[in-house]
Amino acid sequence: MNTSIYDKTAKGREEIATRKHQLAPRLRTLLVLIDGRKTEEELLRNVAGLGLTAGALTELLAGEFIVLSTSYVSLAEAPAEAPPEPEPEQVQLPAAAQVQQFQSLYDFFNKTIKSTIGLRGFTLQLKVEKASSVDDFRELRMPYLEAVQKAKGNDTAAALAQQLDRLLSANQAPAA
Repeated sequence: MNTSIYDKTAKGREEIATRKHQLAPRLRTLLVLIDGRKTEEELLRNVAGLGLTAGALTELLAGEFIVLSTSYVSLAEAPAEAPPEPEPEQVQLPAAAQVQQFQSLYDFFNKTIKSTIGLRGFTLQLKVEKASSVDDFRELRMPYLEAVQKAKGNDTAAALAQQLDRLLSANQAPAA
């Protein structure tokens, strides 16, 4: 099976940071998920709920937002390994809900880092750009809150912690 891995170009990173090129929201969501590590198959599986197909990747390629970083034949390189099954107690979100939660967290971090930490938040902003899952955002929680506390004080940090915790726990399980 031919497996392609894409990464953002400078134009793609600029679009994520500034929305300069006014990419359609669904394509922008796909662009956010592209990290140079996920295969084309994984990306498309994550955005299937949004109705995106391989044509969306072609569109991002044509617009020079992404570039093909690796393409290989996976069966020739390594034996196929079944993905680990989720633990019975662990609830998996539907793909569309995962994408929405990721996008909400991404937007929250971008907006609040700029407004509360400013230029001192540059390295934190780079970590947000590299995040490829909600778990990556969970790992950024403490460094982010410490930076906000240092820049704006305890009250602002506490208020943003509440908002962030709601976003991190949002959609943990389907509504009953």
